[in-house]
Amino acid sequence: MTLTAQQRAQKSAEAMWANDRASKGMGMAIDAVGPGTATLSMTVERHHTNGHDICHGGFIFTLADSAFAFACNAYNQVTVAQHCTINFLAPGRLGDRLTAHAREIRRAGRSGIYDITVTDQDGKAIAEFRGMSRTVQGTLFEEEEA
Repeated sequence: MTLTAQQRAQKSAEAMWANDRASKGMGMAIDAVGPGTATLSMTVERHHTNGHDICHGGFIFTLADSAFAFACNAYNQVTVAQHCTINFLAPGRLGDRLTAHAREIRRAGRSGIYDITVTDQDGKAIAEFRGMSRTVQGTLFEEEEA
């Protein structure tokens, strides 16, 4: 049976999520995945806040990076980050539900470019992240030949 692109993205996400202790440990949830896309979210809890009593930027980065990972691994090809940047636009606050929406901008050969927007529960932009990916050897799960 040949998988559709959506089925492949779902199975890839399931395979990655099974071992993703970092994202689970931060309280993230996968809201949606698709070919080259992913949406993950988390609620800012007390242990996510810094000395300014706002969400530590490292946690916002990690949320965006996890969405990036699920988007660029949606093709059942092991893919890693080769470069990432983030621009913080507004603080995340205790109790906020932050959502990272990742979308593929371009994928060619072994390289990809992905933009991730992190918003709060009101849709206010918290951060903009850009990730460049690199496909390496391996797959996330074994696909049956048709």
